[in-house]
Amino acid sequence: MASRQVLLLAAAAIAAAILLVPASAEVFTVGDAAGWTLKYPATWTDGKTFVVGDSLMFTYPSDKHTVMEVTGADFKACNVTGNALGTWSSGSDTVPIDKAGRRWFVCSVGNHCAQGMKLLVVTADSAAQSPAAPPSSSASFVSGAVSQAMTAAGAIAAAALMF
Repeated sequence: MASRQVLLLAAAAIAAAILLVPASAEVFTVGDAAGWTLKYPATWTDGKTFVVGDSLMFTYPSDKHTVMEVTGADFKACNVTGNALGTWSSGSDTVPIDKAGRRWFVCSVGNHCAQGMKLLVVTADSAAQSPAAPPSSSASFVSGAVSQAMTAAGAIAAAALMF
């Protein structure tokens, strides 16, 4: 009898752990199908929400472009000779978004930045609540998840009792 109770408790814990896993981080391909090129769409960030834990994937021909992270002032002036905060040049670079705030990226080749090959990413803290979600949504989610976990645990326990 005690082993069945332990099995039931373990099943409930496993079900709750599976159901309460937060959404995984998203990898955004900068420019989507166009990639990080001179045809990069200036409106690419429109409608996207970036949070800490996401990543930016820059894909581009490595013999034609680069990725350089710069300050806001250097971004505005397209200054690619200033102090770079980071540089990438492989043609397939993943940049983790590890803090909330603004980050500025440009292509440092020729006048590409002046031609519009620049990106401003505004990142929200991953713990920040979405403005579209009502405050009770997390409580509702947890309540629903617990209910689902208990249902799953009950099903597992019933199956275990059959043996």
